[in-house]
Amino acid sequence: MPSSVVAHMIYKAETRTLRIIFVSGMVYDYKDVPEEEYLAMKSSGSKGTYLNTHIKGHYDFEKIS
Repeated sequence: MPSSVVAHMIYKAETRTLRIIFVSGMVYDYKDVPEEEYLAMKSSGSKGTYLNTHIKGHYDFEKIS
């Protein structure tokens, strides 16, 4: 299901980095995210709600652009 907030998600298992590309064009890398968390977000009905509930505030992040 398309998200109104999250345009794309990219997960790099080797670094456990979850890259979130927002519809607005902003890009954030969330650090040390378990693959299970990425898979749960990927399969969730609402990517934005999952992001706000389970990712933001739980993992360090870096704003890329």
